[in-house]
Amino acid sequence: MSSRIPAVLSIAGSDSGGGAGIQADLKAFARCGVHGMTAITAITAQSTVGVGAVEAVSPETIVAQVRAVAEDIGVDAVKVGMLGTAEAVDAVVDALGLVGGAPVVVDPVMVAESGAVLLDTDARQALVERLLPLATVVTPNIPEAKALTGAGEGDSQEELARGIVALGPKAAVVTGGHCEEVVDLFFDGSQAVTIEGERHADGASHGSGCTHSSALAAHLALGAAPLEAARRAREVASAAVAAGLREIGEGAGPVDVFDLSSGRHRGASLK
Repeated sequence: MSSRIPAVLSIAGSDSGGGAGIQADLKAFARCGVHGMTAITAITAQSTVGVGAVEAVSPETIVAQVRAVAEDIGVDAVKVGMLGTAEAVDAVVDALGLVGGAPVVVDPVMVAESGAVLLDTDARQALVERLLPLATVVTPNIPEAKALTGAGEGDSQEELARGIVALGPKAAVVTGGHCEEVVDLFFDGSQAVTIEGERHADGASHGSGCTHSSALAAHLALGAAPLEAARRAREVASAAVAAGLREIGEGAGPVDVFDLSSGRHRGASLK
């Protein structure tokens, strides 16, 4: 008899272009070998060139989605992405009470690749005060970490990570995709560790943050400690950028965790 496959829940927004949001999360979950589930917080009309519209899902429906999968399937880890409003943050805080002691990864999505604002001011405050203290790991990029902590321009990644952990989560990974060299900084209150990745200037990066945080949650569900999960997540995200689909759309191409361009999976059928 085979052992149960871990089930990981993404609480996030939908990207109709398939590059980020729950679409990226589900692909990352599958890439890591876990079963993916979703609780959609918002529907976006989105492409590679921008976000045309956003419609929030009601707080009651967000909680109902989490309850449905938690009661039937069970939740081994949670990834939280785009929330948008303070009401959505409150709904997620309530919903996390339904998942037992499952580890929670929070990716504080604030701005889309195109520049569209995806987290309003009230929601940012609610995120800091009510959601971050419930997190096992928070995965901001450098601009997000500065916005959450109020840090100055000269603060280092380690200072930013320490500032995030001071807000209540057990650990933080400040990702370095906005630097010349891809170096993440992991801090859990006792140790600060750099995690080096590879920069792929000729790749495509839309959805890289979603992929990183989802892979991290997946590896926590598979039993890895937070630092090891962060290392594995960087490997998955960097490889997905390297294989990114530059020919998709007219704007920022999506990452590709399955390396579809290689053609290895094309036309494959199950026997």
